[in-house]
Amino acid sequence: MSFAAFADLLDDLYFTNSTLAKEAILSDYLRRTPDPDRGWALAAIGGTLSFDLFKRNLVKTLMEERMDPYLFQLSRHYVGELSETVALAWPQSSEPVRLNRLPDLHEVIDEFTRRDKPGIRAYLVTLLDNMSPPQRWALLKLGTRGLRIGMSARTVKKTLANMAGVDVGVLEKLWHGITPPYTSLFAWIDGNAEMPDISNVLTYSPVMLSHPIDEAADLDRLSPETHHAEWKWDGIRVQVAGMNGEARIYSRTGDDISHSFPDLAATVNWDAVIDGELLVRPDGQIGSFNDLQQRLGKKKPSGALMKRLPAHLIAYDIISENGVSFRDQTLDARRKTLEAFIAERHPDHYTISEILEWTTVDDLRGLRQEAADSEGLKEGLMVKRRDTPYVSGRPKHAWYKWKRDPFLLDAVLMYAQRGTGKRSSYYSDYTFGLWANVEGEAKLLPIGKAYFGFTDEELKQLDSWIRNHKVARYGPVQEVDKELVFEVAFDSAHESPRHKSGYALRFPRISRIRWDKPAHEADRLEIMDTLIGK
Repeated sequence: MSFAAFADLLDDLYFTNSTLAKEAILSDYLRRTPDPDRGWALAAIGGTLSFDLFKRNLVKTLMEERMDPYLFQLSRHYVGELSETVALAWPQSSEPVRLNRLPDLHEVIDEFTRRDKPGIRAYLVTLLDNMSPPQRWALLKLGTRGLRIGMSARTVKKTLANMAGVDVGVLEKLWHGITPPYTSLFAWIDGNAEMPDISNVLTYSPVMLSHPIDEAADLDRLSPETHHAEWKWDGIRVQVAGMNGEARIYSRTGDDISHSFPDLAATVNWDAVIDGELLVRPDGQIGSFNDLQQRLGKKKPSGALMKRLPAHLIAYDIISENGVSFRDQTLDARRKTLEAFIAERHPDHYTISEILEWTTVDDLRGLRQEAADSEGLKEGLMVKRRDTPYVSGRPKHAWYKWKRDPFLLDAVLMYAQRGTGKRSSYYSDYTFGLWANVEGEAKLLPIGKAYFGFTDEELKQLDSWIRNHKVARYGPVQEVDKELVFEVAFDSAHESPRHKSGYALRFPRISRIRWDKPAHEADRLEIMDTLIGK
């Protein structure tokens, strides 16, 4: 089936709001499209492509060779997104190579993956010359793995489960054990083969997640007889998995991050899947998220870095051991198995999550406050029903997270940028700062950026305010009058030499727009010393 059909699919999905309608569109495409095109389309939509067909910088270079670079940058700034800008503005080559037909999706992938850099460049130009704007957009999104069409991986799995007539949990188990273009998966869905066997494949197992606690509705459900409490540590949720001598560390979304933590992966000499919180232990003590960040994303961490910030797992749960799944057992039963398992591991690398003692809800409040006083090491509490099986997704009334209240500060809007996608016509990305004494003069120093936390109506009001208070422009960045105050919420702060203020915020968002507050009454930078416990 021609690449045009894939482009039509993306166009239909992008402009469809209903989840059920998206499922129907995708299901229809998968049923009428032959292998391997449907498998590659599924991988693109489901986010499981593991390679780029070409680099974004190549697309930018090609466009700047064909269009005045300044005009291109202005166009990109107005549209808000590279692929859409190129798709709309691409000027056909003076002597284009004419194609009798657009190639099939799998032919496009095969051509790009077998060519060298000059060949990739030439083939990309040929395709763009022969495509319509929607087809160019589909190609550019596919090639750079930048596809976002409002369809989650969970919805993709539900679509496949409905096609196969099974529960979505079956697809959850299969998903990370099979690879594109999924010919064995579709053979099973079509009724032409047995379900793919992944029993001997080391793979990610979908995690069980929690709901934020509703203090008004949920606290009455809790008792020490039915629930136990643990610390919610400020690291990243992972699975550490081993099988047949292989070891993997998976993020909560299923990404293999073993390369960033080879010191922890090297300790895996067992066949099991452990669920826990990944942290680092500088000087033998649990480190902050800022410490952990120094290792996140490292393709090959140095020996010195691993020695200074060794990886450590606080184990929460055990999913399987020696081929036996514990998912259907209660949390209490799994806990006993986990205790025995962790007791055999080296404490430098593994500890077990502490079960906290409590009797009343006021005890839980006290523990939550203790987490708030932990200088950012703990995010709050996890409160879990003791009789719950390990179920992927977020089952109701099973696990709760009760995070400490966010930190708040009043900051002044300094700069704004247009958003991307549906926000490309609005100034929706904001840089804000705090007052500081600089050479005897009060000046604003940037402390963070945020692009959510406000309603659509507030976005329109902010956009209008920014357009009426412009000061200067620096490329895509618009400086504004230093008059508008945001109440900013954030989870933690840490010192950062990369920022002019000397600090960085974790997970900042706009809590409130303080139309009523004069800018000179916003917070001063010294407040950060208090927040990080200096």
